[in-house]
Amino acid sequence: MAFTPPSDKVTYKRLIAAGNDGIYYGGTGVSTCDMSTELVTVGYPIDTSDQLNIFEAFQKAFVVNGAVLGVADFVNTKLSTADVRPNDVTNVAPMKGTILTGTTTTATMIVDYCNANNGAALIYGYVTSGTFDDNDETITGTNADGTPTAVSFVLNAMPVANPHWYAWTVYPTIGGESFGTMPSKAYLGCLYRGRNVLAGSPNYPHQWYMSKTGDPWNWAYASTDPLTAAAGNNADAGETGDIIRALIPYKDDYLIFGCANTIWVLTGDPAAGGEIDEVDLTVGMFGANSWCFDGDGNLYFWGTAGIYKIPLGFRKVENLTEISLPDLVGERDVSPITHRITMAYDRKRHGVLTCITKLSDGSNSNYFYDLKLGGFFPESYPDECGAYSLFYYAANDNDYADLLLGCTDGYIRKFDDTATNDNTGSGTTDPISSYVVWPIQHLTEDNDKEGKLTSLTIELSGGATGGAFSDTDSVSYDIYVADDAETVIENIRDVADTPFTTGTLTGTGRKARIRTKVRGAWLGIRFYNSTASETWAVNKVFGTIVPAGRIK
Repeated sequence: MAFTPPSDKVTYKRLIAAGNDGIYYGGTGVSTCDMSTELVTVGYPIDTSDQLNIFEAFQKAFVVNGAVLGVADFVNTKLSTADVRPNDVTNVAPMKGTILTGTTTTATMIVDYCNANNGAALIYGYVTSGTFDDNDETITGTNADGTPTAVSFVLNAMPVANPHWYAWTVYPTIGGESFGTMPSKAYLGCLYRGRNVLAGSPNYPHQWYMSKTGDPWNWAYASTDPLTAAAGNNADAGETGDIIRALIPYKDDYLIFGCANTIWVLTGDPAAGGEIDEVDLTVGMFGANSWCFDGDGNLYFWGTAGIYKIPLGFRKVENLTEISLPDLVGERDVSPITHRITMAYDRKRHGVLTCITKLSDGSNSNYFYDLKLGGFFPESYPDECGAYSLFYYAANDNDYADLLLGCTDGYIRKFDDTATNDNTGSGTTDPISSYVVWPIQHLTEDNDKEGKLTSLTIELSGGATGGAFSDTDSVSYDIYVADDAETVIENIRDVADTPFTTGTLTGTGRKARIRTKVRGAWLGIRFYNSTASETWAVNKVFGTIVPAGRIK
């Protein structure tokens, strides 16, 4: 018997970004990540100078932008008619889920949303067969709401294919059935257990709201329906009692409320026995996007006193920077009014990137937390490249899968491991300035004595024939000595302080010994390179140390 293998099913993904008061999107190809097409938002514009969040649900992008709550719809077809009006028993509007059929084309559509008003109606739905191609075709259907009602209307314009942009509002009243009220203003949004979630209302900053399960247009609260819409003030789960700054869903298991001074977690469904419990009553979160999960489900966030980790399962909240960067928050001196802090898990480089960007000019300071080494590495980018948003694009084609940075100048960038300069836009580049401090060394085993470095040998990488990596370019070094380790570190950080000796090494492999005599109790070496189009690496550092007497 012949065997016919099943055809491959491909998940198509589309990138969406907001910038310059517009929404831009890419194609649905397996490999494409082009973002050159702008979605028409005339009549209901967004404001990217205000806080804005986007989340995906039901093959749409829901935009939460203060008083502007919008939908970028990439799945539905739009029908237009003047025959349908809300709460009209004669010209009844189609309900969500109604199947419409064209009397001439026999095309069929499952209704998703209708924004009927007293002048006209726009009906959005997924076309399951055929093509609506007549601007005066009669469309019929039956509302399946327990009391079936006939639906019939005539198109007054040609159907319009997606994508669409329209206001995110509740479904119009049909047959006396109201679908509730959405908050008039919100700055936070996410999807949790099939519910669209909103929070961040300036008038009710401690409040959260959830739509009916599977229905982003239904915000009517009903006590007898376990799928009903819910809110903090009418659900068993209750309110948080603190200003909500971040909504963090983890699959369908739980929803974390990151608040200004506390952290809470909702477990289960708020209308079906869900509970809100405290995670920590002393630590708060910075903002809407200052968090991320790693590949193992651990949560990282910028909090009250540094960068924290909450292990999967909600064990003890751990401050990762308490020892290595104890004054991180004080040194950065940031606030949600002046700065954007974003975090993302970089799957390719196995670390967590934290970007701290000043909103006014793009100046930034950033930290990469290497999950393999457990260490923080400070970074800074050109002001044009200051990150306002981070997103890991898990493309089907691994060549396009990468961590994307939405930057101050409007460009979307990614890290290129082969590049030797930073791209600052419009064809210009900046040299990459990098340095590393060799571990601070005590030159003697006796704390009261000094040591003398009589020779130092440095081995640069490269030199072998072939191989996958380029040979190192030149490397400069500064050598510092002092009677205590703290002074050495301070002198290295303050690059204006003159090192004991300095030099530059070129070529690959083992270099000639440095014979400069260096005396002190503690030794520090800084390697660096700030030359355009150059990379560098040091393989090994070793030297000879002899006793040099007591510290004077």
